[in-house]
Amino acid sequence: MTVVKKSSGSGAKVWFVGAGPGDPGLITVKGQDLVNTADVLIYAGSLVNPVLVERSHAAVKRDSWGMHLDEMVNALEEYAKAGKTVVRLHSGDPALYGAIVEQMERLEERGVDVEVVPGVSSLFAAAAALKTQLTLRGVSESVIVTRPAGKTLKKDQIEEFSRLNSTMVIFLGTEKLEEITGKLACPKDTPAAVVYHASWPDQKIVRGTVADIAVKAREAGIEHTALLLVGGVVGTKKEGHVTSYLYS
Repeated sequence: MTVVKKSSGSGAKVWFVGAGPGDPGLITVKGQDLVNTADVLIYAGSLVNPVLVERSHAAVKRDSWGMHLDEMVNALEEYAKAGKTVVRLHSGDPALYGAIVEQMERLEERGVDVEVVPGVSSLFAAAAALKTQLTLRGVSESVIVTRPAGKTLKKDQIEEFSRLNSTMVIFLGTEKLEEITGKLACPKDTPAAVVYHASWPDQKIVRGTVADIAVKAREAGIEHTALLLVGGVVGTKKEGHVTSYLYS
């Protein structure tokens, strides 16, 4: 079990913990220990499985949905400086689209230390659901993780990336599947898949190609909270796959 020392005075600390993709069994042991022993738990709303929140014995539990950055940082600082064990619980792994840097920078400016505990990203849960590898000898040696342009991104590089013959994992784009697939410069018969709520009980998997995946996902009722994966590793036949040297 992880031993967690409470902060006090200049030793104030906030733990940023990755909750994993959804299945409460996919949080790390260290992350679970911190959630269980926290005095204060500020969690990322519906993106975090409520089972994890219920397991916590924290006296204070706050959903961060709708909280402004300053409001959240003020709360984290106040509790940390009061000597509490404070956990900021993010979904997946906070290193991917977790928006943690702006929180950590402000806390460190105020004399609050931070520590990050990684989590299992939804991209790995999606690969597990598809029973594939994101890198596969003879098919793809690289993984590109990206997102479409939107409110916080003026221009994306989806078209350029799609020319590199690598596995692509596209976050934050479920509402724009038609727009995204229209930008892809790879062949239209390139395998593609949409995984909704990877590792959650209501997980859905839709397979297709660049040409039809958007239509198939909509027909399946998928409108949000899903990943789009594009590339040969998504195909059921794995064209071009060469057996690993590990087993030669």
